Amino acid sequence: MEDLHKYNTSHNYSSDLSNIGYTYYNDIDNLMFSLNVVTYIVLVIGLPLTLVAIYALFSQVRNDNVTPIYVINLLISDLIQFCCMIAVMVPPEDSLPALIKGHTRFASVGFMVCIAMERYFAIVFPLWYRFRQTIKTSVLVCVMVWVLPLICTLPKLICSSANANLIAGIFLLLPLPLLIFFVGGTLRALSASISVRSDEKRRIAGMLVLVLLIYILLFLPSIIFCMAEELVNDTVSSLSLVFIRLCPLADLVLYVFMRKGTSVSCCRMDSNEIKSSSSSGDDVSTVSFT
Repeated sequence: MEDLHKYNTSHNYSSDLSNIGYTYYNDIDNLMFSLNVVTYIVLVIGLPLTLVAIYALFSQVRNDNVTPIYVINLLISDLIQFCCMIAVMVPPEDSLPALIKGHTRFASVGFMVCIAMERYFAIVFPLWYRFRQTIKTSVLVCVMVWVLPLICTLPKLICSSANANLIAGIFLLLPLPLLIFFVGGTLRALSASISVRSDEKRRIAGMLVLVLLIYILLFLPSIIFCMAEELVNDTVSSLSLVFIRLCPLADLVLYVFMRKGTSVSCCRMDSNEIKSSSSSGDDVSTVSFT
């Protein structure tokens, strides 16, 4: 009788373990299926539209309008991410596409900061911006943005996974105060400006708010996951993986704000302001809308 009880107990215990294992692997399969579906949707919609947007934005690059340069580089980083998504999904699996994809995501955040910074200087310091900001300068900034993420990518090759994820999370969190400063300062200057038309104000404000929302809603969950991987649950980690895959689609919306050309001409000052500032001998680099 005692032996029968032991058999029943061990049989029930092993049965419970089997159920737990089945549930765990079933959840993993469902997660992988959902991620693959999201990836396919992003690729089918985003890949052709990104190519079209890059081609169209090249025609808007001028000496007095360098914003498209940063948006083009942002879309190029998205294009590289699309290629890496395809490479990761095609066997045999390789760690190199995942490493390149991580590098381009860091670069994407950098170009988002560049977009916000360029609009800030164009609105708050229009005269300085007109004479100092050139295509050559913007290209040099873009090269720096592409190279800088190596500081975060290289530790993945020499550090443990936990340390590498922590470094990546810290690196991705640094642009947040810069984005808040540039977006807040630009919106404040726009609200006080009388020389920018209402529709142009809405377009500039919409572009900057979109950049900030992309960072907060889509990048921030992944940053939290990188910095506190052991503390977050499976739901947060799954959502972070889904959100980070949606970033290239969200970046395409920036093209809508760039179609009519948000150029520095929309940041012009009244002629009376320029005359008064030049007659008073003020430094043009300090003239602003505020």
